[in-house]
Amino acid sequence: MDTAESLMPREKMLQSGIGSLSDVELLALFLRTGTPGKDVMTLAKEMLCHFGSLYGLLTADFIQFRSLSGVGIAKYAQLKGIAELARRYYNVRMMEENSLLSPEMTREFLQSQLMEEEREIFLVIFLDAQHRVITHSRLFAGTLSHVEVHPREIIREAIKLNASAVILAHNHPSGCAEPSKADKLITERVVKCCQFMDIRVLDHLVIGRGEYVSFAERGWI
Repeated sequence: MDTAESLMPREKMLQSGIGSLSDVELLALFLRTGTPGKDVMTLAKEMLCHFGSLYGLLTADFIQFRSLSGVGIAKYAQLKGIAELARRYYNVRMMEENSLLSPEMTREFLQSQLMEEEREIFLVIFLDAQHRVITHSRLFAGTLSHVEVHPREIIREAIKLNASAVILAHNHPSGCAEPSKADKLITERVVKCCQFMDIRVLDHLVIGRGEYVSFAERGWI
């Protein structure tokens, strides 16, 4: 009888479930085929080694990607499609499940929406009194290192949606998620403005590349 380690990714998935696959095996499952003189498992290992992680691979641009010998636009399109499919999945899941947000689900959703942005985006999730998602909105867009946020616009949108609570989020395209002094100041302003309208700010998450910071987890909200 074959052990799990000796099985090809598809057979291993059928026997032990998708969660049993390593990063290399999961990547090989999506790639399906190798390149001339290189089987798909070898190709998957080389790609992960070259980019350092699945994150590094899925966020690479085409110039970085084609530095791999024998790999072209078809494989690049496959992997970009995977990343976009994941982003859309979290988007739909957020709206269709209509469930209470967990910290993990919130973080995963925000990372899927903001992690690859090349400029700062300020996104707000609007919730009802039971903390179920009403909608989310990219209210402000900025530059590589700054986004101007207007608390009154957040309040106006929350009132229009009859929201009882909000979760704030923005990304740092530099990759480092550590909040700046400006991030802390604008969070304080938004919290104070929301308090006047009896709207709770549950958290503010800063999304970096493969990392995040939660104001709530740090006790800042």
